[in-house]
Amino acid sequence: MAKSNAEELGQAPISKLLIKQAVPASIGILVMSINILVDTIFVGNWIGSTAIAAINVVLPVSFFIAALGLAIGIGGSSIISRALGAKKYHKAITTFGNQISITLVLTLSMAALGLIFINQLIPLFGGKGEIFEPAKIYYRVVVIGVPILALAMMGNTVIRAEGKPKFAMVAMIIPSVGNLIMDYLFINILDYGMLGAAWATTGSYALCLSYIVWFFYSKNSQLRLKLSNLGFKKSILNEISSLGFVTLSRQAVVSVTYLILNNILFDLGGENAVTSYAIIARMLMFALFPVLGVTQGFLPISGYNYGANNFSRVRESINTAILYATGLGILVFAFIMFFSEEIVNVFTSNHTILEQAPNAMRWVFAAVPIIAVQLIGSAYFQAIGKAIPALLLTLSRQGFCFIPLVLILPQFYGEFGVWIAFPLADMLSTIITAIYLNREIKKNLIPENNNNRVKN
Repeated sequence: MAKSNAEELGQAPISKLLIKQAVPASIGILVMSINILVDTIFVGNWIGSTAIAAINVVLPVSFFIAALGLAIGIGGSSIISRALGAKKYHKAITTFGNQISITLVLTLSMAALGLIFINQLIPLFGGKGEIFEPAKIYYRVVVIGVPILALAMMGNTVIRAEGKPKFAMVAMIIPSVGNLIMDYLFINILDYGMLGAAWATTGSYALCLSYIVWFFYSKNSQLRLKLSNLGFKKSILNEISSLGFVTLSRQAVVSVTYLILNNILFDLGGENAVTSYAIIARMLMFALFPVLGVTQGFLPISGYNYGANNFSRVRESINTAILYATGLGILVFAFIMFFSEEIVNVFTSNHTILEQAPNAMRWVFAAVPIIAVQLIGSAYFQAIGKAIPALLLTLSRQGFCFIPLVLILPQFYGEFGVWIAFPLADMLSTIITAIYLNREIKKNLIPENNNNRVKN
């Protein structure tokens, strides 16, 4: 068995440890986000602006299926981090085996259903008018590759749970670089259009999974699987499900959000409005990479130390993560406020979009400086295995706040009502999370107050 670096999560200084965990995660998210941005630029310039809207229609369906793998990965990785902290290595390995099996069963089933109901799903998510045909071409190929992506996303979270953030970073970089190369080949050189974009995306998934499989067969991993570990164990599956349901619910709400926004924006402004949102959505994935990197780096640190009963280190990790993420959020906010016109100009030459999208983007990013509390707070409850508060706080932004706002405000303010719903939802969910997180810290993370804590 390879020598584990997991013990470092319970020993190294929190600030240094968070940087060590967050920087590779941030780089991985950055490269992946750049890939999404450049992919969108390629599609917009080599195929057309309608193609950007078509991809945006397909994303919620394909990402929801792939999110099954991410949900199982994050749910199981929470168990693995705490098991490693408590020196329960057999439980960690059994959990990993169950993650692989359940990911395969669920994603293959969902992909099959997605292909059967293709003609119903695409219009449902806003693929109407000129958007329908290119969306259908892209959808067919991408959905076939989604189970591969799901396994890759699941495996990546387990790599991070082992305390190997650099390998997790490489796993995110490989498909990003591969996708860009294949985009150039399939779209620009071979002129395959939307079909080329789809095969480039699916091919990048396969590259990512190949690397992850290599990692777990190499000396770098301590999770040495046997066939017996792949058999379902009810207690493990129940725990994975309860924790993974948080991530899956979040992605389900994201998919519903895409459905609602694409349809509302299509009714208000047609294909151009949907394309504007697609560009802004890509920037949300890209610009928030350092904040999301801190959140990813925080997860294994808090989970490991909670499992080891190091409550002071858990408190310190929460405070440090919020501080770092807030500082980075302020920088992101300033970048968007000053350069929104230049950003949109890179994606398209459509004059209507160039006039509308920059100001909309500013509103969408208006509350970014305060979202660290919401992200770190909801991530904390998931890391320590408290599924219900993690679920409620995760859903608070888009499910409880954003969706009602975006259904109501456009009736009074038109398209502007869509964009103003973003910062309002961020502010409301941050307040809710701050109150709940502060209560949790006082109740369970102060030494004299946690005598009744249930052992994991």
